[in-house]
Amino acid sequence: MSKPSLLSTPAAIASSEDGGAHDPKPGDSYVQSFARGLAVLRSFGARSPAQTLTEVAAAAGLTRAGARRILLTLLHLGYVEMDGRLFRLTPKVLELGFAYLSSLPVWTQAQPVMEDLVQSLRQSCSAAVLDGDEIVYVLRVPAHKIMSINLGVGSRLPAYSTSLGRVLLAGLPDEVLSQRLAAAALPAHTPQTIVDPQRLLEIIRQVRIQGWCMVNEELEPGLVSLAAPVFDRNGRVVAAINLSGQVNNPTPAHLLEHCLPMLLAAAAKINLLVRAQK
Repeated sequence: MSKPSLLSTPAAIASSEDGGAHDPKPGDSYVQSFARGLAVLRSFGARSPAQTLTEVAAAAGLTRAGARRILLTLLHLGYVEMDGRLFRLTPKVLELGFAYLSSLPVWTQAQPVMEDLVQSLRQSCSAAVLDGDEIVYVLRVPAHKIMSINLGVGSRLPAYSTSLGRVLLAGLPDEVLSQRLAAAALPAHTPQTIVDPQRLLEIIRQVRIQGWCMVNEELEPGLVSLAAPVFDRNGRVVAAINLSGQVNNPTPAHLLEHCLPMLLAAAAKINLLVRAQK
């Protein structure tokens, strides 16, 4: 793969068209060039693993000159590579995500607990945190493929229609939760997806009281899942773990009777690990 020199494009790098067409105007503490660099990184994904300069600029909301300067910087630093006209992320980008995971050592300790749960129940187990209106997977121990969506660490799903998300939303103050649901886009993924903000609010309040959540075929037909919260040392919900399977294997009734107690026990073990950390 060819790697052009940064010095070979002085006109583009020095161009006054460095910014985006609709840059925000926040305070002096906001570094726009850094924000643009993150927008370029986020423009890559499963649907766009390789992009031209024009595609990156459009996806990141930048001019071609601005996108070019950022891409060449990322190329120089080793976060992207270039093959002809196409740019791709490199494995070095994983350092950014793993820095987050390594800053939370509980997940290293929690993984064996989740693996034991999967071994006992033969159901996939995942852990996620809340990021805006989405959940982000931070650990995943699959038993077998149960979804058409390919999930892994860093994958995102909507919070409102997932058991993990509802547990995490239940950890928000009521006023924040109400505002978030009222402002969120709530598309129906299946005929069973609950999209009414008031009904979701009532369901999530019940999740907060009972300490667990089950979602049945609201994200994808045939998928049922259970989730329980993970608390920090101050008692705040900071993450959630879940079990997921096909709706007929096991049935929702079996999940509640047999799997829920084991999921809650696993969550309790993880919460003990969190409290034991110095």
